Amino acid sequence: MPDTQPRADGERVLADLNALRAIGTYKTGVHKPTFSEPHKLSLEWLVQKLPGAGLSAAIDGIGNVFGTSAKPGPKLLAGSHLESQNYAGWLDGPLGVVYALEAARVLNADPSVKGAVEVAAWCDEEGHFGHFLGSRSYVGQVTEADIDAARDRTSGRTMRDALADMGLAGRPRIAAEPGRHVGYLEAHIEQGDTLESGKLAIGVVTSIVGIWQYQINFTGEQNHAGTTRMAARKDAGLALAKFCVAIDERFPGVCGPRTVWTTGRITLDPGAPSIIPGGAEMLFQIRDDNPAAIARLEDLLRTMADEASAKGPCTVAVTKLRTGAPAMMNSGIQDAIEAASQALADGRSIRMPSGAGHDAQMLATVMPAGMLFVPSIGGISHHWTENTADADIITGAQVFVEACRRILGG
Repeated sequence: MPDTQPRADGERVLADLNALRAIGTYKTGVHKPTFSEPHKLSLEWLVQKLPGAGLSAAIDGIGNVFGTSAKPGPKLLAGSHLESQNYAGWLDGPLGVVYALEAARVLNADPSVKGAVEVAAWCDEEGHFGHFLGSRSYVGQVTEADIDAARDRTSGRTMRDALADMGLAGRPRIAAEPGRHVGYLEAHIEQGDTLESGKLAIGVVTSIVGIWQYQINFTGEQNHAGTTRMAARKDAGLALAKFCVAIDERFPGVCGPRTVWTTGRITLDPGAPSIIPGGAEMLFQIRDDNPAAIARLEDLLRTMADEASAKGPCTVAVTKLRTGAPAMMNSGIQDAIEAASQALADGRSIRMPSGAGHDAQMLATVMPAGMLFVPSIGGISHHWTENTADADIITGAQVFVEACRRILGG
């Protein structure tokens, strides 16, 4: 591409990110849960910035922010989210919103670009009230009953009360307009160490994993810890521990090359040192971008539960809590990101799947979607030490804007 074409202003991108970092600061990160005062101020910050990118700004009835363009020609939607996990990092979410804003500023004012970048900040990607509520609302997957039932996972506050406190009660939710956008592009920190360890600048995302979540319950017999012989015990906690070890022994034999699994929470009932637990529960999650691999593992999980119940002395029951379909990223958008990386990042890119969920997987259900990753220092995310080098942030912004240019150009 000729050097005369306008490019991302790296210093402006850094200034925007640091302005958002200053809202809800916690140590070197932020504490900006959905519909908190810092989140509200961040949404208002974006609304004030969008007109400078040639966009009309609006916040809809679920807290999504949209910047729309009246410029003729094709429209590309770009964005991410502005809330954070509790006491977490400053780039997870805002990086993608600021990149989208910068692409709109650069490209919407360029007469050589036919069409425009439109900007979205999706509400609650981090799942304080529910998973991907903002982007799922946009693609028609959230009902009014879902909103009625939603509660903040930390405080228990209802989503209806939170929307009212934000001044959004009764405001309509904006839905995807079929045919309006040629696609959706989202930037994000990698949240892993593949790019950093490979001295790479850009990750071209090929797919986003699906997430399957289970509750596994163990039922034994509560009894006195001092008087019950070991041979006579029906210890649900011990049964759970053995099951966890068995998973790690047996899953590798049937999993896919990038399957991961995690035991996220263990609870014992009653959980006292002087009482043998009669009940135990574990929350268990499997992630992969291949539904067939997940199906094999789920079958194995249930077989293991049946075997453990038959063997005793405790019974094991598996309940599926959540099924999340993986999403494949559009090949044409992948090519545009890779070409932009060749032009502006010395080709230091790699095609890779995303092991984390993102709003892009929701958008992929209604339009072509793609994602770009930049390196995470130490692979750390969802923690206040999360960071990316300024030089990598700037390179990512330049590649993102150039990718948007190429996508709009067909």
